Amino acid sequence: MKIRELRTEDEAAWRVLWTGYLEYYESSVSEKVYATTFARLIDPARENQRALLATDDADTPIGLVHYIRHPHNWRVDDVIYLQDLYVSPEARGTGAGRALIEAVYAAADAKGLGGVYWLTQDFNTDARKLYDRVATLTPFIKYQR
Repeated sequence: MKIRELRTEDEAAWRVLWTGYLEYYESSVSEKVYATTFARLIDPARENQRALLATDDADTPIGLVHYIRHPHNWRVDDVIYLQDLYVSPEARGTGAGRALIEAVYAAADAKGLGGVYWLTQDFNTDARKLYDRVATLTPFIKYQR
């Protein structure tokens, strides 16, 4: 397995993976959101919004992570929000999820950023087993409009 940046030629595979992620959360987005998000993720000028893929030995994408760098009012340095993490069902248990999280940690470290955080649903029990090993659970509750 290898972790690498998302590339233009990955669009079809990325769509399959991101659709799987969205369907897990019983959600969907419009074609305009797919196209806009992909364009942002591969745009080298948008350093604050990036994507990585986990690939198998044949360089076939098996997982993805999207992350966003942003300022934080309680810190001098920016932080990273790990927005989406998904590994295809057939590749689960291979370490791809952990490798993707660790790659985001490495990206934060390379930029001198200390904070990486994410949200998940309470029912996401399998992923939470991994999260409990690689991060600290906080007591925050999310509200949104």
